[in-house]
Amino acid sequence: MEKSHRMSRLSVHPRLGPRDSVFPGNPDLYRAVDTNATCSPYLRECVMAMEDCCDEAHEAQEIIRQGTYDLPRISSVLQSDRVFLLIDESTVRKYKADLTDEIEPQINELLSRAEKGLQLLLKKEGVLQAKVEASQSRPTAKAATNTAGMNKVDVRRMQILSRQRQKLEEEAAALQAEVDAMEMAAMKK
Repeated sequence: MEKSHRMSRLSVHPRLGPRDSVFPGNPDLYRAVDTNATCSPYLRECVMAMEDCCDEAHEAQEIIRQGTYDLPRISSVLQSDRVFLLIDESTVRKYKADLTDEIEPQINELLSRAEKGLQLLLKKEGVLQAKVEASQSRPTAKAATNTAGMNKVDVRRMQILSRQRQKLEEEAAALQAEVDAMEMAAMKK
């Protein structure tokens, strides 16, 4: 990979030109020895390569600084402390009693609602059971239906009553299943 020979920012900057000699005395004394002396081209290349390295290091430092400038803040945010609080048994009992006092009335209210609902369903079951028994004690509509001597209104009424009886029987069966399920749940408690 061939590197282009460009002037680095340090070489072209007027303030960063060649530095003065570190030797005491007149710097012209050392320069006047050989006025035709020139720097080695290898030395110039070495200086330019060193300046390029400095530029690259400076750019890398800027990138790192931008990526980590808020590291202390992020470290403090991400730092987590475990805190263990030890309390005595009387405090635990006190809070447990407070929680019981707060929740117990709500639980009792829910239980009373459930019991009232169960009583209501039992009453409905009794009513529907009575209707089923009453409909069974009458001769069945299919067996006693003789529509030959009836007018259309009576036939229509028989069909409606038959459908109502069928619906009531289905409701009674559903309620019975629901009551059985509630009784099983009550026994499990």
